[in-house]
Amino acid sequence: MKTGFDNQKYLTTQSEHIRNRISQFGNKLYLEFGGKLFDDYHASRVLPGFQPDSKLKMLLQLADQSEIIIVINAADIEKNKIRHDLGITYDMDVLRLIQEYRDKGLYVGSVVITRYAGQSSASLFKAKLEKLGIRVYRHYPIEGYPNNISHIVSDDGYGKNDYIETARPLVIITAPGPGSGKMATCLSQLYHENKRGIKAGYAKFETFPIWNIPLKHPVNLAYEAATADLNDVNMIDPFHLEAYGVTTVNYNRDVEIYPVLAAMFEGIYGYCPYKSPTDMGVNMAGNCIIDDEVCKEASRQEILRRYYQALNRLAKDEGSREEVYKIELLMKQSKITPDMRLVVAAANDLASKNGSPAAALELPDGRIVTGKTSALLGASAAALLNAVKEIGGIADQTHLISPAFIEPIQGLKTCYLGSRNPRLHTDEVLIALSMCAATDRNARIALEQLPKLRGCQVHTSVMLSEVDIKVFSKLGLELTSEPFYESKKIYH
Repeated sequence: MKTGFDNQKYLTTQSEHIRNRISQFGNKLYLEFGGKLFDDYHASRVLPGFQPDSKLKMLLQLADQSEIIIVINAADIEKNKIRHDLGITYDMDVLRLIQEYRDKGLYVGSVVITRYAGQSSASLFKAKLEKLGIRVYRHYPIEGYPNNISHIVSDDGYGKNDYIETARPLVIITAPGPGSGKMATCLSQLYHENKRGIKAGYAKFETFPIWNIPLKHPVNLAYEAATADLNDVNMIDPFHLEAYGVTTVNYNRDVEIYPVLAAMFEGIYGYCPYKSPTDMGVNMAGNCIIDDEVCKEASRQEILRRYYQALNRLAKDEGSREEVYKIELLMKQSKITPDMRLVVAAANDLASKNGSPAAALELPDGRIVTGKTSALLGASAAALLNAVKEIGGIADQTHLISPAFIEPIQGLKTCYLGSRNPRLHTDEVLIALSMCAATDRNARIALEQLPKLRGCQVHTSVMLSEVDIKVFSKLGLELTSEPFYESKKIYH
């Protein structure tokens, strides 16, 4: 709950740094934007004080100078690639992003379909966008990419791509997910701009890893934990160390591709404007950390959360042992153990004592409340009610929801809706609580405490249903669960 990051300083210094980079390249900059433009909850968790919409607010300070290009790979359209955090396909996410950016006051100039080879679904998507009044450009597969530099940087390489017409000094290149072709789109544009006599520049905006804090700093290790399934590895930037004698942090993919990028820049400009991958970045987050210990502790907790998430995915056959092993290695490097997450022992001890699922929730002041499974409530629902009672100063023996009120809901679930579990889930108990709040003062007070749970930690002794997971997420609670199902059924 403590602050370790100066968000206002970040908004000011980051936007100013980007303005400086624009002026460095003759007032035209293509900015490859990695990660999430808004709702960056990972950054807000490991840098307490960083607001999830900070990058959006920063760009809004540059709104009159910027436009957005959204990039999507034709192969991802063809195979209906899913963005799993939202449950929608990449092409649908392009439409979502366009609307989101417009609603926030940002100008979306166009969409680029990369690696276009006449795929029918990509052609249909192009037609759909154009009917909506959105400009669409096509970029094609280039033989020998990314190693045949002389062919790539030629009229038969980048030269065959559509030239994207832009009108503003800052062009932000973003995408629904990785592998969309953002960097290639930037470089293609540099080639076309250079042929037109415009010395446009390129820069990269990635929040993590943070280049000017130590390689094994927990904030950077938390990024490795978050990308364990991608096998990203943080490393010292050898090119920056050689050029300047200064140690900085980057990650393996940028370091590996840098020699190729440098050769492409030389092919386009006749020289490379950057001496290292770190030089290409514009991230100022490291300069805005105001309490290093707070950020370290927050990052340790994030690594533990990622560890439990990986264990849960493995238990559901959705993840891999390699992902778990990698995070375990990161934990050993940082001397992180599960008992550093206080809610883990509290939930597991209660579950062991009662022989049934249990939950524990850490309140903003550090107190821990628990919830056990009963005939009326699931453990998560019980912990939630106990937490709002504790914060609201309501006596423990007070019934916020009368058992007589719960029983008809249970009858509805089991007799009419076909549920085998009569106990109330978190969403059901919150609806019941809100109904009681209309006539009961204690229920109303309890309901008003829910916003105070944002950022609190919770752990359950078994994996939860998607309903409970989503409710905790919407309330802003940071959830982990033991990698076990509540029952031994073969179908869950």
